[in-house]
Amino acid sequence: MKSISLLGILLLAGSVAASAAPQASPQISGQYLESRDADVYTGPCFANSEVNLAGHEAILSWHIQQGAWNGVSLDGLSVIAVVRASGTLGDPYENPLPAKALLIVDQQANDEQRAALENFAQSQAGALLADVVGVEALPISLTMNMERGVATLTAGDQVKLTTRAVVDGDMICHNEEVFYPPLAAHLTHSMPVVSSQSSYQGATLGINWDESGRRGSFVGFFAD
Repeated sequence: MKSISLLGILLLAGSVAASAAPQASPQISGQYLESRDADVYTGPCFANSEVNLAGHEAILSWHIQQGAWNGVSLDGLSVIAVVRASGTLGDPYENPLPAKALLIVDQQANDEQRAALENFAQSQAGALLADVVGVEALPISLTMNMERGVATLTAGDQVKLTTRAVVDGDMICHNEEVFYPPLAAHLTHSMPVVSSQSSYQGATLGINWDESGRRGSFVGFFAD
């Protein structure tokens, strides 16, 4: 009994020490916006009807509010990944990879910052950005009101994305849920919203799209 009591005391002491230890602060944080060409907030019946027919394309964007990556300050800069996959992104039964990606880095960034932005985006999306077929520097603007679910993203004339909150009229089968989670890692919060417009017009990926009214976007925050 004494040995058991002593073990309990040691475990308790260790847990107290761990909880008292200071937590490492994130080195970089900011806003995240994502759009897919498939409903991410939906019922299973609707999701199943789109598998292998939609969900191959996505736009992922990060706006760094503060912080550095690889020792390079990225305060106020943004980076976007436009993705074309081989299958429905998020499909638990089929691998959507390989995928091709275009990275759009903030035109305001210098050469060192552009390299850091590329590396940061790849670290957040992993294998999805393993094959970057092009990198462009464009003026990027991202504004977001998380409470209202409203966001606006533009990157030159190539990317346009606007969102609004999900409302009762968007509920079709009334058992909707987040069927496909966000594609990026290290999100501290995310919320599904409706894509009022999601558009990519460029030559790099061999495909363009312009959608509206789809429950296919997320707004959120990241920290890493």
